Amino acid sequence: MRIITKKEAYPLHIVLVEPEIPQNTGNIARTCAATHTTLHLVHPLGFSIDEKQVRRAGLDYWHLVTIEEHPSFDQLRQQYPDAQFFYASTKAPRSYAQVSYPEDAFLVFGKETRGLPEDLLHENYDRCVRIPMIEGARSLNLGNSVAIVLYEALRQQGFAGLSSAGHLTQY
Repeated sequence: MRIITKKEAYPLHIVLVEPEIPQNTGNIARTCAATHTTLHLVHPLGFSIDEKQVRRAGLDYWHLVTIEEHPSFDQLRQQYPDAQFFYASTKAPRSYAQVSYPEDAFLVFGKETRGLPEDLLHENYDRCVRIPMIEGARSLNLGNSVAIVLYEALRQQGFAGLSSAGHLTQY
């Protein structure tokens, strides 16, 4: 495991298993930074974490995000043996909004082109969640999917540690 940056993170975790598109990962890193959520990247990655597209998509938020890299998903689970994992899939039995997310939950998302491995989904069927969509829609963008599920978990926990103060500017 390699830790890119280490900040005090909110006790939720986003796990990207073998992400392929650098811009998606940069976007998700920005969401994790804004919510103090730890981002776990499981190898192999379809890009270098140092690539310009990843950095550009994360804008100037990189100093706010904790990123851990893991050589495999099994090694990540071994490192966090007591963690509760939830697996996002279009094949899941229930909506992401029908699940109670505990503090320190790991929200797991698969690669953009294939999602999570079928055997992993079968082994964890009772912890699989989906985002409802119309019939015939294959999937949402990975960054959007992460934001939807993450913000539901944060909502359930009362957005603890996040500012609710807005900044309106008069025009």
